[in-house]
Amino acid sequence: MSHAAQAELGSVVSLWRYPVKSMLGEQLSASEITERGLFGDRAYALIDRVDGKAATAKNPRKWPRLFDFRATFVEPVCAATVPPAVRITLPDGTTVTSDQGDLNRIISKALNREVTLRTALGEKVNAEEYWPDIEGLDYKDTVTDFTLPEGTFFDCATVHLLTTATLDRLSELYPQGRFDLRRFRPNVVVQLASHENGFAESGWVGRTLAIGTAVRLNITGSCGRCVMTTLEQGDLSKDPRILRTAVKHNQANVGVYAAVGCGGMIRSGDAVRIE
Repeated sequence: MSHAAQAELGSVVSLWRYPVKSMLGEQLSASEITERGLFGDRAYALIDRVDGKAATAKNPRKWPRLFDFRATFVEPVCAATVPPAVRITLPDGTTVTSDQGDLNRIISKALNREVTLRTALGEKVNAEEYWPDIEGLDYKDTVTDFTLPEGTFFDCATVHLLTTATLDRLSELYPQGRFDLRRFRPNVVVQLASHENGFAESGWVGRTLAIGTAVRLNITGSCGRCVMTTLEQGDLSKDPRILRTAVKHNQANVGVYAAVGCGGMIRSGDAVRIE
């Protein structure tokens, strides 16, 4: 199918990568994307030395400070190499790198919990999710276990897309809330050419998006949101109504998950088409 025959949706307005699971990440102007998503995304995670589970802000009672840490790569990454060392900014503003011999001791002290930073290996890793007491969720005020896809630190899928239209619609539904994209931790943010406000991504499930000249993403499902979206981070305050609004008006879904059908370079400004 020619580009002219494809339906033009809009363009990529920002790209995001999170080198360490559940820490704040970094905005990119471009990235290689492979079957493992944006290269370097969730390359590292903290592993609890007691129970062997991955640290995640999905359980803020156990891990209340993860969003006070920020992770960036020390040097540029490309898909031809293993992920380089990562630089972590601690809540007090000091920085450490993953190649420091005392890294685990420093981070464990900052979290008040014994952890080890490591890359994704072959075995499966579990994590925990706290479900707040919000009508419409599968559970209430309880913690459940879930297994990360084998050999990765992703919760569910390798790529998460979000449109600005969805954020605009949620803002209309709850004007007092700050539906900042940082709450939702997307990889690819799309602005629609039509400038419509609504949950446009929901109509993409089962379809393929063409981004730029090479990248093809197969949209696999809607992204059900969790307590992470309500947490304080940076200048964003804690706000349970963020999640309540998503539950009430779109079955808790904000954005969509995707699998990579064809990799390549993805850039801010790339045209997005539906095949």
